[in-house]
Amino acid sequence: MRAGTATLTAFAARLADESRRMLGAAALMVTPVEAKADRSLVTDVDRAIETRLRELIADEFPGHGVLGEEFGPADLEAELVWVLDPVDGTAAFIAGIPVYGTLIALARGGRPWIGVLDYPATNDRWVGVVDAFASRNGSPVHTRPCPSPEQALLTCSNPDFFPPTEQRALDRVRPRVRYTLYGASSYAFGLLAAGRTDLSVDCGLKPYDVFAPAAVIGGAGGLMTDWAGAGLGFDSRGTVLAAGDRSLHATARALLMPP
Repeated sequence: MRAGTATLTAFAARLADESRRMLGAAALMVTPVEAKADRSLVTDVDRAIETRLRELIADEFPGHGVLGEEFGPADLEAELVWVLDPVDGTAAFIAGIPVYGTLIALARGGRPWIGVLDYPATNDRWVGVVDAFASRNGSPVHTRPCPSPEQALLTCSNPDFFPPTEQRALDRVRPRVRYTLYGASSYAFGLLAAGRTDLSVDCGLKPYDVFAPAAVIGGAGGLMTDWAGAGLGFDSRGTVLAAGDRSLHATARALLMPP
């Protein structure tokens, strides 16, 4: 019998419980750091958490696929695929800045469906199902109306990683918004879902960076796509535009991708 949405969402939360236990313990220790080819950082903690989550998934749902940041894809052609970022914000984790956490998503048909964002340092957890619900620490959350970019709070992880063309696109958006905040990693996506910010623009992101946030934002009434407005999938090219208000999303999309 196929597991229902509630069962799968509960299992995603169970995975988050395990990652929180491991990440919380590791935060008390000094962890050796390596640099990947793309200049992102990785630790043994990233690898250990992903290994453990994959073990739990294999035991509970052996027919499901898995895509993780550290160990790549397995059975991406499956109808249901778990998408894992064991430590999102590894640089923040290393530095002790409390916006690091674990992103756990379940994709259905190659698209974000269920998502959990878990941050042990702040004791925050967002859970969401696209077009159904989103919560923060068990309480419902919703995006806020903000049709005007001039009233919008924009977040961006780190413009230093934007290639020149994407940097110019971001520079068309920034002068139009009320204020731009940087460096919150995926925590910023949770705040957008909770109605604390309005717009997020980023590039160079992978499915494991965005599938869980897309599910939570989609459950809270917002929208998360690529810059052209296409839905996120395993083959997305890495540009990400999220907004709590769909009118604001359309305005930002026109600024990022002018005719």
